[in-house]
Amino acid sequence: MSEKQQLTFKDYKSDAEVRWCPGCGDIAILKAVQTAFAEMDIPKEKFAVISGIGCSSRFPYYMDTYGFHTIHGRAGAIASGVKTANPDLSVWQITGDGDALAIGGNHFIHEIRRNIDVNVLLFNNQIYGLTKGQYSPTSLFGQKTKTSPYGTVEAPFNPGSLSIGAGATFFARGIDVNVKDNVEILLEMEKHKGISIFEILQNCVIFNDGAHSYFTDRENKADRQLLVKHGEPMIFGKDNDKGLVLDDEYRLKVVNIGENGITKNDILIHDAHNTSPILHFELAELKEPVVLGVIRSVNKVSYHEAVYEQIEQVQATAKNKSMDDLLSSGSTWVVE
Repeated sequence: MSEKQQLTFKDYKSDAEVRWCPGCGDIAILKAVQTAFAEMDIPKEKFAVISGIGCSSRFPYYMDTYGFHTIHGRAGAIASGVKTANPDLSVWQITGDGDALAIGGNHFIHEIRRNIDVNVLLFNNQIYGLTKGQYSPTSLFGQKTKTSPYGTVEAPFNPGSLSIGAGATFFARGIDVNVKDNVEILLEMEKHKGISIFEILQNCVIFNDGAHSYFTDRENKADRQLLVKHGEPMIFGKDNDKGLVLDDEYRLKVVNIGENGITKNDILIHDAHNTSPILHFELAELKEPVVLGVIRSVNKVSYHEAVYEQIEQVQATAKNKSMDDLLSSGSTWVVE
């Protein structure tokens, strides 16, 4: 018998023409997903890519896997059904800040609450791109768009704190062009049994170019980003001279290593597996540095596991074991 063929990212590229704008962050995300899928020990026919509506939701067309381009805001409902009916599938939900957090907001939080074993990629460009530049649930307060010409008067959602607050057992954050880091996160998502939310800070070059440039530009990103890894101290900065500690009120605080007696031993160690969501919530809320990487990853029974366990329990004690048993139970008669 021949050895199993090692797939590459090219094996997950469909023959459909990629119709995103040149320079769109979605292109880098697509490359990361295709690369990660090739590294997973999963047959191609076991992948299902489900999307809603938006620029990001064209994703299934570009993946050489099973896929379903659904309707606005309902990707979570379809993905939940796919996973529950076919628990052996690796289900990936592709959505955006508008698709998931506006019309799809209710599906999103209940998908998290149920701990559906679905991997959710939430592309966050802080704008509606497909419909040409309206403000979205993550647009910044005061942001001027086609539907807020004088600036928005709404506070934005933070997908991280929203997800963790709804009970997410896994939350990570990345930047579209950080393909290597994103591949590592995607691999961790597949290992996690339960809902996995991955907020990808994505750049829309047409309607909101530079939305994340404050912490992604080359000059300042080292001082404005913190890539966390479980079990490692939360240190960042151009010279690795900054870190996070807890202040007197047990809130996260940025300190400079070497000042006021602070040493590397004083810096907090990231614990993604802590069942308490308090520090994970604060990490997701930090504005500077912006926290990237796997922020939360804890174990909890998933929805489909609970469903099938319940089915087995009912079947074990049920009087009727089949449809024939049911049809012939109770009062029956024969029509001659």
